[in-house]
Amino acid sequence: MSGGSLGIRSGSYGSLEKQQLQLQNNGVSLIQSARKPPKTLKEKDRFFHWIFKFTGRKKVGMLFLFTISAAVFIWVLYVGKGEDSQEGNSVHNTSVNGNMSIGDSPSLIARANIMGFTTISVLPPPPPSYFLGYTLPSGHPCNSFTLPPPPADKKRTGPRPCPVCYLPMDEAIALVPKFPSPSPVLKNLTFIYEETLIRDGEFGGSDFGGFPTLRQRNESFDIRESMSVHCGNNGFDMDEDDLLEMEQCHGVVVASAIFGNFDEINEPTNISDYSKETVCFLMFVDEETEKYLRSSGRLGTSKKIGLWRIIVAHNLPYTDARRTGKIPKLLLHRMVPNARYSIWLDGKLELVVDPYQILERFLWRKNATFAISKHYRRFDVFVEAEANKAAGKYGNASIDFQIDFYKNEGLTPYTEAKLPLISDVPEGCVIVREHVPISNLFTCLWFNEVDRFTSRDQISFSTVRDKLLSRVDFHFLMFLDCERRNFVVQKYHRDILERLAAPVDVALSPPPPVETLPEKVVRRGPGRRGRDRRPGSRRHRKVVAGGRDINMEANYTVLFV
Repeated sequence: MSGGSLGIRSGSYGSLEKQQLQLQNNGVSLIQSARKPPKTLKEKDRFFHWIFKFTGRKKVGMLFLFTISAAVFIWVLYVGKGEDSQEGNSVHNTSVNGNMSIGDSPSLIARANIMGFTTISVLPPPPPSYFLGYTLPSGHPCNSFTLPPPPADKKRTGPRPCPVCYLPMDEAIALVPKFPSPSPVLKNLTFIYEETLIRDGEFGGSDFGGFPTLRQRNESFDIRESMSVHCGNNGFDMDEDDLLEMEQCHGVVVASAIFGNFDEINEPTNISDYSKETVCFLMFVDEETEKYLRSSGRLGTSKKIGLWRIIVAHNLPYTDARRTGKIPKLLLHRMVPNARYSIWLDGKLELVVDPYQILERFLWRKNATFAISKHYRRFDVFVEAEANKAAGKYGNASIDFQIDFYKNEGLTPYTEAKLPLISDVPEGCVIVREHVPISNLFTCLWFNEVDRFTSRDQISFSTVRDKLLSRVDFHFLMFLDCERRNFVVQKYHRDILERLAAPVDVALSPPPPVETLPEKVVRRGPGRRGRDRRPGSRRHRKVVAGGRDINMEANYTVLFV
């Protein structure tokens, strides 16, 4: 029974406003002033009237001057020294969000000493802290690490993995950022939920993704401090216990998906005990895949297969399994709203490196919030489109329509002028990212292109990326494909695995019949008579017809037993 729809989950962990509110609520509390409440005006008038009654007017000025001098003298002798010895009586150390420590800094607390009274006032809290990256210590092996030349193996010409300098697990864990990375301009991101969908005649869209107009599409690339965009609507329902389980993921998430029973579940390897305890491993499947997993005995009542928590999606919005797979791939922040980091893997991949080492290498060390590998061969969208048409990945007319639309918007072939962007075509089977508003917006807009045009996300990737980068500099990283192949191993799809595992039936045909030799007629010439025979000679044996056939059949029997 379905517990909830993706569309109704309108919150976003990527809202920095939420994090700022936590810092304000859990951090510095208001400090009450130590000054006594001032006397009323009426009380002051009575006080001055009493003074003037017993003292002459000319002596009033001398009285006030004496009082002020005495107060200053007492403050210098006693209050000043006591100030240094009693600093601990005031606010000394305040912990914000359990991580950031704020002391008695002028930016936070203003203190004034007037006539022996100490006044403490609280200034507005400082802006929340952000993770701004780090550099490894001087002399660290990874600082001088360079890729070795590929091995000279002429027999292997395809793509292959290359070495990557990972940090040891204890070092990677120690470098987990305490604060989120900054999200330029965009601070608060929410999502549009429409109960009544309206199609106003423009092309593209679906009941799940909605039908945003082209004007809404263009406005979604105009980055503002607070934004509300289409990012999934109705459908892709999940059970209530699965939704609660995903809400408990507050740190790192590793996610994958199998729809249409298309792949086998690949168990991650080389995973540390720390990751097994702290990382959420989520595998999204449809009802068809769930049925296979239960019938094969791999899935029981625990909803666990190894490290993977199996999340069954119901009411799928698309009939195309590949398009459905783009929902958890690009909208993962909608499903795990409290997670900080995620690693997405296509269902055909096996993870062979610990998640914390991957995050340290491709996000934290590079000060990036979104990382993806380049395609191993192609780097131009136009070439990628032609390759998709040649392979029959999607309808040629739909691909041509999408490319023409992007050309009218200014899409050009890739050239070196786009450097330091090394490619316009990603190998989109792996995505490593931090769930901050700007990266969440990027994947939302990327999904909207997949929903409006073709499901080939490699075609729409560069258009969304370039539109965002032209407005803000969100920390984007594209790394080498050989580096990706270092931490994931690509397996075959299920249909290929089944063909490879099937026993090979070799039909052994019986041996061809051997022609029966005609009976040899032995003609005897004028033989020698008894006295003419040589000593010890024997008579010729008579050739039996069929004798050679018997011997050859025995040989084939031995050969084919």
